[in-house]
Amino acid sequence: MENAFELKGLVKRYPKFELGPLDLSLEPGVVLGYIGPNGSGKTTTMHCITGLVRSDKGSVRIFGREANSQRPAWKHDVGYVGDAHVFYERWTAEGNLKFLSQFFPSWSDKRALDLARRFQLPLDRRAKDLSSGNRVKLSLVGVLARSPRLLLLDEPTAGLDPIVRTEVLETLFEVLESGECSIFYSTHILSDISRLADELLFLNDGHLGLRAKKEDLTEQWRKISFRIRSGSLPNLPSVSNHRQEGEEHQIWSSDYPETLEALQATSAESIRLTRMTIDEITVEILKGGANVASD
Repeated sequence: MENAFELKGLVKRYPKFELGPLDLSLEPGVVLGYIGPNGSGKTTTMHCITGLVRSDKGSVRIFGREANSQRPAWKHDVGYVGDAHVFYERWTAEGNLKFLSQFFPSWSDKRALDLARRFQLPLDRRAKDLSSGNRVKLSLVGVLARSPRLLLLDEPTAGLDPIVRTEVLETLFEVLESGECSIFYSTHILSDISRLADELLFLNDGHLGLRAKKEDLTEQWRKISFRIRSGSLPNLPSVSNHRQEGEEHQIWSSDYPETLEALQATSAESIRLTRMTIDEITVEILKGGANVASD
């Protein structure tokens, strides 16, 4: 089975920023959370995949087909929702959806209407009068109504209240149940990533870092608390963070068996381990914790 997308040696240069080279693929049915600071290149990556931006080097393939602007049939497999929502502003939401439906053979009017009702999208309101949240909803309906095999979502729930955001996530879960859709998902809302993603991929300053399954991260990371009656903290492996109050210490470990083994060889007492949430782990990795570079 072909990968949903495959990037080989992808490079995009700007005067003060360079993305790549990126070698990256996404398997069918997988949700990959793409995480990094503002300006790290996440949106540029997605724009290169969709063809909104032309890369300077490398290749992009979508389900085995070259992403060639001269032969755009591959775009029928791709749905993209970014941070800019472009519509015909004087048309109603319904009018914009009808216009879109002409270009996609897989479009379902029923699915569009069902999603609009679910999101409480006012179809009779002109696009220019829609709130920022409703503009996001209209973009999502316009993408999901055509059942793309690859979803590229760049901050898709930005501007949505918690109730609607939950509805969007539940809809995405339903899309995934078929096992035929892959999602490349970028967001700063870490709780969304922890609910939806199968794997996490970290990007910093245009370069790929760690890629790991969510379950592997939660299995390996721990907070470790202990007491040392005298002396300083010994040099311990895989420690990303350390806090101290008197004799009490707390460390964050990206490989707790390794850290624990080294700690047990010291004078540490009252050693206690606490599991970490994927949100906490992600924050530590983004802060540049130890031993979180690319494999």
